[in-house]
Amino acid sequence: MYQLEEKIWFWVLGVIPVIILLFLVLQFWRYSAQKKFADKKSLKRLSPNRSIFKGVLKMVLLSLAFGCLAIALVNPKIGTKLETVKREGVDIVFAIDVSKSMLAEDIAPNRLEKSKQLVTQIINNLASDRVGIIAYAGKAFPQLPITTDYASAKMFLQSMNTDMLSSQGTAINEAIKLSRTYFDDEEQTNRVLIIISDGEDHSEASAAVAEEASEDGIQIFTIGVGDVKGGPIPEKRNGVVLNYKKDSQGETVITKLNEETLREIASEANGVYINGRNTNEVVDNIREILNAMDKTEFEAKQFADFKDQFQWFLGFGIFFLLLDVFLLERKTAWLKKLNLFNENL
Repeated sequence: MYQLEEKIWFWVLGVIPVIILLFLVLQFWRYSAQKKFADKKSLKRLSPNRSIFKGVLKMVLLSLAFGCLAIALVNPKIGTKLETVKREGVDIVFAIDVSKSMLAEDIAPNRLEKSKQLVTQIINNLASDRVGIIAYAGKAFPQLPITTDYASAKMFLQSMNTDMLSSQGTAINEAIKLSRTYFDDEEQTNRVLIIISDGEDHSEASAAVAEEASEDGIQIFTIGVGDVKGGPIPEKRNGVVLNYKKDSQGETVITKLNEETLREIASEANGVYINGRNTNEVVDNIREILNAMDKTEFEAKQFADFKDQFQWFLGFGIFFLLLDVFLLERKTAWLKKLNLFNENL
């Protein structure tokens, strides 16, 4: 486990592309000036020890130096001591719809990205609850088991996309079935399943499966993302919309938020449906629901002692700077012997 103490210093990394750009501009200017002054053979006679490779090497060393110094300023820390602590909370599993319909942009920036934003904000407002993540489309896939590591949860969350599952369609019942395996029967914690979806369900068994999950003590809350008026599903390449998904008759497919399905699923499992358009309202509603639940004590492992690692990156940064200072742009004896890139021909 690691921590980044001062993330703001990552902006120093912006110096690196500036260095590369200045180097390229300088090389182009130098080449143009030399070309006007004399031909290639004459220049080689006038400056036989000039090394192109050393110029590139100096630029690389300077970039590495700034990169290391930037990371040193961020001050990464590594956990060295793992402790078992007692916490009180509930177990929450997020089931996120990753079917193609979640690419519709009837809610900004699109349904899937909005879902990620909602889950991220909910996690940011949790205290000591455990979380798990499921991705589903035509099938359900375990993305992250129950954990108290919120940083990992948000990392896995951001990696989710509509291409991660080959089976398309939307089968909410598969996500509910999989969520039932997430909870530990020996730890009688309050169990919550939060389904984030546009409600387009290609299975007719979701309500019945939700009722079965309720018998296992799982409360299901559903969050709808999208618009009831619907929107087309864009087909993009490199972020550019090339077309919109069409049906077998060549008509543009319009996918709509199905609130009725989501309400029915939630009601069958003693939960409620929440419209996901307003992030703050969703977070407030979920917070109130969780605060009203009884908290169960459980054990969790966490890193309690973090040690600074900036000194390593500072040392490497200084080392690269010293190399850059002492490395001249003229060929030295050792470089001539190496004959890198056939420069001596």
